[in-house]
Amino acid sequence: MKLKVNFPEERVKSPILSEVILKTGILVSIVSSRVDSAGGEIILEVLDKSYETIKDEFESRGASVTLLDTLICRKKAECVDCGACISVCPSQVFSFEEDWSLAMDTQKCVRCGLCIDMCPHQALSIEGTDCE
Repeated sequence: MKLKVNFPEERVKSPILSEVILKTGILVSIVSSRVDSAGGEIILEVLDKSYETIKDEFESRGASVTLLDTLICRKKAECVDCGACISVCPSQVFSFEEDWSLAMDTQKCVRCGLCIDMCPHQALSIEGTDCE
């Protein structure tokens, strides 16, 4: 299960991730992160049964937590299966099927956004609600 943890500006210099891991004993995998003086965002992967516990601990320290059900969204009506996304994706989310249609393994997504910038038809989005 992947989740997004957002840190406010005033908590960036605090060791929140370390505190949560030490307090809960829950191991996490860091999928991606972006932290600067204005705040931060970390995408984590945890076991499904750990979600509520780790969410409560992060929130008690001033962070917000969002469950990531949809990591990358493709509007099939806009997509022309050109494959531009394949060449830039560091996680190999995209590939071609035998019939040259575009295939996606969304669980590999690290939300870097490179595919969104590359798509000439603006068929991709992160956490989109207008998929398919």
